[in-house]
Amino acid sequence: MIRTYLADIITRYYGRPATSEEVDQAIADDPTDDLARFLVARRDGVVRGCVGFRMVGPESAELKRMFVDPAVRGTGGGAALLSAVERAAVSFGARVIRLDTRSDLVEARALYARHGYREVTPFNDDRYADHWFEKQL
Repeated sequence: MIRTYLADIITRYYGRPATSEEVDQAIADDPTDDLARFLVARRDGVVRGCVGFRMVGPESAELKRMFVDPAVRGTGGGAALLSAVERAAVSFGARVIRLDTRSDLVEARALYARHGYREVTPFNDDRYADHWFEKQL
């Protein structure tokens, strides 16, 4: 699922299909082996989405790898994943969750805004980040 997610966002960024090498490099550049939890969403038994988070402080979580298969976007999967990851972060002691995203990921930014995330000043220097959000849990 992480490879599917990365292929999707790489394809959108470059406006052409992602290569296996680009996906491999993205995994190497931003590994997910430190995620506290990684959740997958299924629809009709098929994995259609994912999200994870890492703890970045005793009461602060960072949302990572939020993805919903384009074939099922708009059916509530994103909202369900956000709700589940927020509950999981709270169970780890998080009082705030934050994330960064790109300008071209319009659907993601709209989803976050609808669910109470607000734009904040940059909290990292990720070269692909254009927008930073957080939500009090």
